[in-house]
Amino acid sequence: MDNANSPTSNHPTQNGADVLVDTLLANQIDVCFANPGTSEMHFVAALDRKPQMRCILGLFEGVVTGAADGYARMAEKPACTLLHTGPGLANALANMHNARRANTPMVNIVGDHASYHLHYDAALTSDIESLARPMSKWVGRVRHAGEVAQQAAEAIHQSTTLGGGVTTLILPADAAWSETSVSTVLAKPAEALQLDDAALRQSVRALASKEDGKTLIMLSGRALREDALAIAQSIAERTGAHLLAQQSNARTQRGRGRVAIERVPYNVDAALKLLAPYQRVICIGAKAPVAFFAYPGKPGSMLPANCEVITLSPLGGDALQALQHLAEAVGANGKPQSLIAQPHLEASEQLSWSTATPINPLTFAQAMAELIPENAIVCDESVSSGRDFFRHTMQAAPHDYLQITGGAIGNGIPLATGAAVACPDRKVVLMQADGSAMYTLQGLWTQAREQLDVLNIILSNRTYAILKGEFKSVGAGTPGKNARQMLDLDNPALDWLAIAKGCGIESVRATHIAELGDAVRAALKRKGPFLIEAVF
Repeated sequence: MDNANSPTSNHPTQNGADVLVDTLLANQIDVCFANPGTSEMHFVAALDRKPQMRCILGLFEGVVTGAADGYARMAEKPACTLLHTGPGLANALANMHNARRANTPMVNIVGDHASYHLHYDAALTSDIESLARPMSKWVGRVRHAGEVAQQAAEAIHQSTTLGGGVTTLILPADAAWSETSVSTVLAKPAEALQLDDAALRQSVRALASKEDGKTLIMLSGRALREDALAIAQSIAERTGAHLLAQQSNARTQRGRGRVAIERVPYNVDAALKLLAPYQRVICIGAKAPVAFFAYPGKPGSMLPANCEVITLSPLGGDALQALQHLAEAVGANGKPQSLIAQPHLEASEQLSWSTATPINPLTFAQAMAELIPENAIVCDESVSSGRDFFRHTMQAAPHDYLQITGGAIGNGIPLATGAAVACPDRKVVLMQADGSAMYTLQGLWTQAREQLDVLNIILSNRTYAILKGEFKSVGAGTPGKNARQMLDLDNPALDWLAIAKGCGIESVRATHIAELGDAVRAALKRKGPFLIEAVF
């Protein structure tokens, strides 16, 4: 025998896995997105004994963590994930990165070999801590069953406090199966950074400044919800400042009756032009804008030289409280008198619902402005095909907007899946580029199994269009044969109707705007998952 604590045929009254599940439930974590393996079987058995925990299988670990991201953004509390040893965690890292950039609360439980088995260096042995640390706010390892509850409570606390974040708890198999008498532990309450009075005074002075150059209020995080945006708009009206959202944001509440806010453009030249007039930037839940990548001969910072940057509410701060205090300090205590109107559209830009109108980034955005249902959750990984979306949907029906936050593609399908689990009474509409959809298409199967109310719109341009643009932007010239082999997806073309059918989801293909409109309207009238391939 390697260890006296090896499991026997007589199941103990309570083992470490039971305590872990009970601790999660006691702290209001009642959804587990999972892709388990052998090391996690006692945790799986404990989950089986706790019907209060909803267990959802993802066929790839990137689906698991991406779904946990979408769930937490809408539920405003963490889900847990269950991953198998280091390689399973490695498969999950890209969407852990996106969740980290969104400050998403998430508790990852990673199974490992029994502690006494590690010295054998079996095939799946790896340095899990080193894999987890770059994408995790906190990493912990359970040493024995007696500390499972305390470690789990700390993982939960770290995931919810100071703005939220991704945590990783490593659970060795023997800590899961060993008997223990410990009780569950409640996590410490979440904390927020206190408002910096000096930063508040500095912000008030900036808003009162009559010097040349304008003042910008840059918003992200909690500051992009409906109530916070209304306060921000009141401040802007009172002081003459302008509002702008960070380029990538976890959740924005948009649509008719809400403050419409633009975001920093992805394109460097467009961002530089937009931000050129500003000499003062007040960041609330946001960071000063920088280019997504370095480009030869172009700056990394998108702000003018010598622009003053004031951080009123950093990540981990209370953005709503910061706006409330700022509004009081400048005398902007009433409701905003006006809302930013949708930009004027020229007659040539009006959408024609015609069989002669092709589907392209402009017509797709115009169509979505009319088609988004009220109270929908719109998830966006449209990449280059969705560049016109924001401008044309400011006056769409009120909706929540979730976007990819960390640039690691393969987030869209899982994000929509998790959002639908969190909000089963709301329609989820996914705008998904075809190339990045292939990274985590297994999430379609999870949608079918759970009968989630998701309309998946695949924007099928059959190429990595964004990379073609980046090829030009970095000065690499014109793609030749070898480069095109790495950028095009048309040989063979992806058959999204066949892919959807294989995952158990009904689907249709739309090749012009009238066909797209009919397909979306029909899909919105039904419950459950559906897929539309919109051919560009």
